[in-house]
Amino acid sequence: MSKNTTDIPLNGMRIGTASAGLQIEGSPCPSNWSEWADGGNITDGTTLEPTTGHWLKWREDNELMAELEFPIARVGVEWSRIEPAPGQYDTAALERYAEEYRDLKAKGIEPLVTLHHFGQPLWLERRGGWTNPEIVPAFLDFVDVVLDHLGDFIDDWITINEPNVYASEAFLFGSQPPGKGGYLPVRKVLQNMAAAHLLAYERIHARLDAPDREIKVTFAHHKRVFDPMNPSNPIHRALTPLVEYLFQGAMEKAFYRGKFDPVLGRPESLPRGFGNGAGSKTYYADAIAINYYSRTAVKGFDDATFPGRPTNDLGWEIYPRGIVEVSAPLAKEYDLPIWITENGTADNTESFRCGFVYDHLEELARLNAGMPAPDGTPQEAIPVERYYHWCFVDNWEWSEGMAQHFGVVALDDDLGRDPKPAAYMLRDINRAGALTTAIDEQYREPTAKDARISTPGRGLK
Repeated sequence: MSKNTTDIPLNGMRIGTASAGLQIEGSPCPSNWSEWADGGNITDGTTLEPTTGHWLKWREDNELMAELEFPIARVGVEWSRIEPAPGQYDTAALERYAEEYRDLKAKGIEPLVTLHHFGQPLWLERRGGWTNPEIVPAFLDFVDVVLDHLGDFIDDWITINEPNVYASEAFLFGSQPPGKGGYLPVRKVLQNMAAAHLLAYERIHARLDAPDREIKVTFAHHKRVFDPMNPSNPIHRALTPLVEYLFQGAMEKAFYRGKFDPVLGRPESLPRGFGNGAGSKTYYADAIAINYYSRTAVKGFDDATFPGRPTNDLGWEIYPRGIVEVSAPLAKEYDLPIWITENGTADNTESFRCGFVYDHLEELARLNAGMPAPDGTPQEAIPVERYYHWCFVDNWEWSEGMAQHFGVVALDDDLGRDPKPAAYMLRDINRAGALTTAIDEQYREPTAKDARISTPGRGLK
């Protein structure tokens, strides 16, 4: 079992799951990802049809979420489905999304809606996608249409998911469409995504703010921990802050403050006079929304993993302390609460998922309560309001296809749903309002019974 012997209250932290339209819906419209999949770029040869078939099975999924007593769900509208041709919007698709999300709310599940999660219409991709500054006004038009149909009852919004991952994987590392480009397109993509986020943040608040509503808007920021592979090696030590800055640090002030440093540059897609603190807001986020999965051992510019550390099925290190190391400093800097908008693991044998989730939740619950970290390090309380596990049903994991299982619900060959032990563990934690020794002992897998699945961290930077 875990070394934890103390029940830890959630103190209001709500636990649910996260998903993205292209990864679950099936019945796809032409997009950057449908073209990529049809071109044979998916590891297991699968495509966007049927994934989990959620577009047709949404009532079943909503009912199962309700049975598992999840109070929140991160969901997403898919741009290619809503605007299949320039300026032509599918009203039926928008009404279908509204029906799904109203049903969630009727079941006591609060939706957090993501507007862009790696996918855009194929017609827009062929115009250069996010490298073309014209995508920014197109995105704002799309946002307006979504608000027309969902804005009267959706209060919580993610503008853009993981801009740094999208830019680097699509243009540097080649694992996402278009699969090539280099540094200059990465810079241009981040500029345009920052402009789109800033302007959408203002647009959503301008349209939805009201005395009887609390509207929350942010972006989902992918954060990793970066540590030198060998702390005694001066090259590893010197490269670590540089790699971290290039991957995530250089973009942060642009997205949170509207301030663009010279490395990133100011986007031409922002209106004259906007940017570098000249917008109408001090901050352009109402929560620190973090997607956290792993840690990188730095010895060069490629990802590496510390030898001898536990890893998941994709070879990513399992490092629970990192979820605090990446989120707490930003929450303190901007005086905002933490929302973990993605956290989960690839575990096809279900041999460590419960332990992984419990240990990450324990780190967050201790931070939320101002309790010492599991290794005894004192820490001040920082509000952690939400945790969205990635994902609900085993889904289509982008260029990995259907081979990697991240869900708390299994998917069978006939698209049937079967909750895993981790789903019931999350239900029981929500019911208890606490992480308890009894829950840990009941669900932690034998492979993780004798110790935490990761060694203690080094404390906050």
